[in-house]
Amino acid sequence: MREVSDKLTDMQHKYYQNIISTIHVHLGKHNCLEVMVVKGTAKEITKIADEIIRTKGVKHRKLVMTTTGENL
Repeated sequence: MREVSDKLTDMQHKYYQNIISTIHVHLGKHNCLEVMVVKGTAKEITKIADEIIRTKGVKHRKLVMTTTGENL
């Protein structure tokens, strides 16, 4: 369990320019929910999301993207 958290923390440092906020919620003794707010291009965000799902111990991943509408 802690190993997954450590890997996700390392990833947050690796992508510090993109990952602007996180929230960690304890769902039970053996399960947590980690929410990451990420900014960047669709390609950058998808790369980070793909790395998260490849992390051993991550059970689910859902990527939700939106835009500020500034460049539409």
